[in-house]
Amino acid sequence: MGTNQFYELNPTIEEYVTRCKKTSTIDLDLYSKYEVKRGLRDLNGRGVLVGLTEISDVCSTKKVDGKLVPTEGSLFYRGYNVFDIIKNQKDSNHFGYEECVYLLLFGELPTPQQLNEFATLLATYRTLPTNFVRDIIMKAPSKDMMNTLARSVLTLYSYDENADDTSLTNVLRQCLELISLFPQLSVYGYQAYNHYHEGQSLFIHLPREDYSTAENILHMLRPDSKFTPLEAKLLDIALILHMEHGGGNNSTFTTHLVSSSGTDTYSAIAAAIGSLKGPRHGGANIKVMGMFDDLKENVKDWNDDEAIADYLTRLLHKEAFDKQGLIYGMGHAVYSLSDPRAVIFRSFVERLSEEKGRSDEFKLYSIVERLAPQIISKERKIYKGVSPNVDFFSGFAYNMLDLPVELYTPIFAIARIAGWSAHRMDELIYNNKIMRPAYKYVGHHREYPTKRKTD
Repeated sequence: MGTNQFYELNPTIEEYVTRCKKTSTIDLDLYSKYEVKRGLRDLNGRGVLVGLTEISDVCSTKKVDGKLVPTEGSLFYRGYNVFDIIKNQKDSNHFGYEECVYLLLFGELPTPQQLNEFATLLATYRTLPTNFVRDIIMKAPSKDMMNTLARSVLTLYSYDENADDTSLTNVLRQCLELISLFPQLSVYGYQAYNHYHEGQSLFIHLPREDYSTAENILHMLRPDSKFTPLEAKLLDIALILHMEHGGGNNSTFTTHLVSSSGTDTYSAIAAAIGSLKGPRHGGANIKVMGMFDDLKENVKDWNDDEAIADYLTRLLHKEAFDKQGLIYGMGHAVYSLSDPRAVIFRSFVERLSEEKGRSDEFKLYSIVERLAPQIISKERKIYKGVSPNVDFFSGFAYNMLDLPVELYTPIFAIARIAGWSAHRMDELIYNNKIMRPAYKYVGHHREYPTKRKTD
């Protein structure tokens, strides 16, 4: 097989897949018999308890008469309600992402002097190795920015003379460098793709030391480096809301899992990136955008509740969009009555839609937000409430910021590496056992045949 055909599927592979399917014959009733929680969750969406953390808390229920009942969702970073964190960012001039990175890593809100020192340190780390952009990012650019980001992270291992040192001091240094470099790695990766695959002009703007993370993303991405204060503030809010969500989300759990083996920081973070890339995790807002594009094509009057409701019903019946039977952006594995991130983000998205002259689209989102839970409850049996999640609004927000779809998930990674880093530090501080979950064997033991056909 020639090297230029390594990706091709042939009849032999198809036959092998058929054999794989025949081998996978586990009776699904056995999961109940052996009390196996598929997806590490019960029917109510509660995750299997595998660890303890003080980094963040995701709340969706409260006890009433000894029973857990759904409640409005809330999210806490190191004990502080994210509502309060955002409330105190909204009317201030400084940007909150850096402040919250400090909070997640060190457990306390920084003083103005500590925040300034920390932001200055992060700014000094925004320097890639000599010729890294030319030799690594520009070579064989991928159409998927998450793969580009993972490759860049793994390659940085080769530039680190202490790459395998897992002492807390060295790991923290590595994490801070990666937190600082993720915006460059992501944006430069996109610029390379946009140039070599799409034939567009190539722009490589160096980050500015006086800019926050959110400002630098817009500065490095846009050809003219210009943006409005509201645009930068909205992106900063998005980074804060996505930076941490408990230890049980797939990519953060991946960070714990891989870190428990004693591997290096670059391998652990690359593994987390691989997890976040999955459409069931980090790519949900792209699906929301695709769904709304399809809705706009099929519903001409965006104020017609009946036509919109009919479209949403067809979605659930697998008759519209990607025919998966899902209304994307609705529901969450943990939250029931509301996702606090969506509640917070909504008002900022509405303000930006007014600035961008796209209030009619925001109204369409609002109608779907109102109708979808009613239709889902009518069509399907649900074990808890259903409401918009943060992905419902984030794709629309990024679109108004003129962020390319290819960067939607990397923006998530730029935010979430703060949480990954805090959890990696926790794993190294508190735990000294490799994670080793169990799978129960339900097959049969067989005698190996002493005589076999060889021709």
